[in-house]
Amino acid sequence: MKIHEYQAKDLFASFSIPVPAGRVASTPREASEAAAALSGPVVVKAQIYAGGRGKAGGVKLVDSPASAQDAAERILNHPLVTHQTGPAGRVVHRVLVEEATDVKTEIYLGITIDRARRLPVIMASPAGGMEIEQIAKDSPEKIFKEWVSPEIGLRGFQSYRLAHKLGLSASETKQVAGVISNLYRLFVEKDCLLVEINPLVVDAHDRVIALDAKINFDDNGVFRHPEIEKLRDPSEENKLELQAKENNLNYIKLDGNVGCLVNGAGLAMATMDLIKLAGAAPANFLDVGGSANEEMIERGFSLLLSDPDVRAVFINIFGGILRCDILARGIVAAVKRLEVKVPVIVRLEGTNVEEGREILAQSGLEFLRARDLDEAATLIAEALRGEEK
Repeated sequence: MKIHEYQAKDLFASFSIPVPAGRVASTPREASEAAAALSGPVVVKAQIYAGGRGKAGGVKLVDSPASAQDAAERILNHPLVTHQTGPAGRVVHRVLVEEATDVKTEIYLGITIDRARRLPVIMASPAGGMEIEQIAKDSPEKIFKEWVSPEIGLRGFQSYRLAHKLGLSASETKQVAGVISNLYRLFVEKDCLLVEINPLVVDAHDRVIALDAKINFDDNGVFRHPEIEKLRDPSEENKLELQAKENNLNYIKLDGNVGCLVNGAGLAMATMDLIKLAGAAPANFLDVGGSANEEMIERGFSLLLSDPDVRAVFINIFGGILRCDILARGIVAAVKRLEVKVPVIVRLEGTNVEEGREILAQSGLEFLRARDLDEAATLIAEALRGEEK
């Protein structure tokens, strides 16, 4: 789960991480009033779930309330296209108006999970303002890391050691070490997958301030934080993914043309590889799980067909807890209820597989039935060629 920058900064402030004074605005007039209340130069920043806003024209430095209003008019209710949004961009519904900062030094600071070591890792770099991926590519020697044992927690010397490597003064090092400690506390207490400040700056008065804020939460931990769940912005999330969540389905939208309905995350990953080998691309990840019933199967199938990018559907099920006959009944019910205009390829194995195949065969519907994965790949390729014709 993601949240907006202004929401992340509110959380930062509650964990004693310094942030600029600012106010959120949803109209140009509110932006003007916010600028007047802050007095002096301000920055008007588009609020969307994507990076690269500054390069895309979503961040404006202005010196008066009137200029803030003009900037907000150019940003609000217009799509902002960045390298993370795709060509359609995302419509901006809010801007953050905050006091401008006279920047002396920019730093990158972030915390995530190192999956190789299975530990939280804190990363810092004196090359702030750049994307961490670009820093890693161009100047990997400028990224410093500290790994944290969850049993012990972050120790004070680790924060200072990391801050010291950034080449700051003694006072600045102490402040950055404090930010690192507080940021790690937030990371753990709020079940985060990523917290990032880029840039964390030292201003002209030698104060350390978080000019940006990014937080991603672990969806599996959000149930413990109702206050975090309230921050969710449905307008920034994929509608199909929201619909799937409401139906207890594990669904992620992708950019391909073959809709996938699979049970089990490992089989789903293998299925997506198979689709690529067939010369196509998966349109989604959809794991209906082992305890799905006919109704959930029908909902999942309906979800796939709601995606206009889907040119064919591949259903790949290994029946264990989810029996093949239950799946087959759900598929037949969905196809009969919906106006299915794309080829449907089905491959079943496992518990009650013959019963499932018989249900499909006797349904009177045109399924492309595959006995194994090789045949499924061939049918996918042929189906897409037929669609192109």
